Amino acid sequence: MKQPDVKLLLTGILAGVTAIFLALAANAQPSFSSMLYAASAMPVMIVSLRWGNLHAIIAIVTAIIIGALAVSPLFALAMAIFTLLPAGWISHLANLARPASEIGGPDNLMAWYPLSDILMHLCMIVSFAVIFLGVMIGYGADLVGSMVDALVQALSLNDPATAAAIGSSDRLKPMLLLVLPIMQGAMWVLMLFAAFYLAGRIVSASGQTTRPREDVPSALRMNRNAPFMFLAGIIACFIGGIPALIGATVCGAFGAGFLMGGFASIHERTRGKEWRLPALILCYMAAILVFPALFIMILGLIDTRRTVALTPPRPGDTPPKQQDNKQ
Repeated sequence: MKQPDVKLLLTGILAGVTAIFLALAANAQPSFSSMLYAASAMPVMIVSLRWGNLHAIIAIVTAIIIGALAVSPLFALAMAIFTLLPAGWISHLANLARPASEIGGPDNLMAWYPLSDILMHLCMIVSFAVIFLGVMIGYGADLVGSMVDALVQALSLNDPATAAAIGSSDRLKPMLLLVLPIMQGAMWVLMLFAAFYLAGRIVSASGQTTRPREDVPSALRMNRNAPFMFLAGIIACFIGGIPALIGATVCGAFGAGFLMGGFASIHERTRGKEWRLPALILCYMAAILVFPALFIMILGLIDTRRTVALTPPRPGDTPPKQQDNKQ
């Protein structure tokens, strides 16, 4: 058996150390905590996309051990479930390839795992992670109720006019109970995919990437099976209780995936148009509001596809076999 390169193993360890430092910095800087937590996934993604699964595993294990010793085992577990494992998994999927002839393509090309499937996997992983986090903190009506009461009480002392405009906190509690998991799932999908995209660009800039650089506007769509999962989440929201909380989380995560697919579709449809830049700026600014973002998400919901990237194999490369039997 070939012995692993010590320098590359040290690279994995260094990536794990970098990831845990970014997570610790997120605890120290609450204003940028979400961005720093998402950035802590990038070292794992970079070593995985550049050197493979072994070094990603080393980075993940290193970060978990240091997190458990420096903070607590619970912190290390939450970081692993919420950041490290999703980063390692989607990077692993990005490295998967097979001969294109197996899916009806040319004999001299390699077919890479579709970006649409990677995005759907990310949505599923984030859904499980947010549900796990909710179980850890005991998320429910009581927790949300205490949060809303504390918020209204603070506003009554510091800004009575706003508190009076809000009115009774009882009206906010049922709404926030579902809105919070929707927002958490959506934001985490968006931020982790942004970290994945940046990690891919960094590795691509080094000239040592395995996966080809894809045309994101045409390739970034949700899988054709994703609308059924999204529909299941919507139905669960109307059931009430714990199923509603799970459904809200699924709706938020998958809704973010469809939102990105909608923006990618807009980018592709406006290519070559003179009014492209102002139109894109207007769409991104309008997406801050709920209803314009909903229309863009519907566009992504309508336009689903699986685009497979094909490249010639490099001399001496043996791409890992893909776990799927079909693409």
